[in-house]
Amino acid sequence: MNELECRQFVEQVTAYLERALTPAEEQAFVDHLTECDGCERYLDQVRQTARALDALPTDALSPESRTALLNTFRDRPS
Repeated sequence: MNELECRQFVEQVTAYLERALTPAEEQAFVDHLTECDGCERYLDQVRQTARALDALPTDALSPESRTALLNTFRDRPS
């Protein structure tokens, strides 16, 4: 396993997909992928989720449902 731990990998997934990592961070990320099947599956799941969300129509939620959903996330303990 390289220096990048799985926890760090998970924290960097969004930055990786948005091409916001530095070249050194991206290389460590890719190196970790070659050695960790669990993180490879996690990245695939995030990509699948993003594609599914992109396919939703923007007006799929009623304004009331959108507000309730956002309030639920805001009130969620961290």
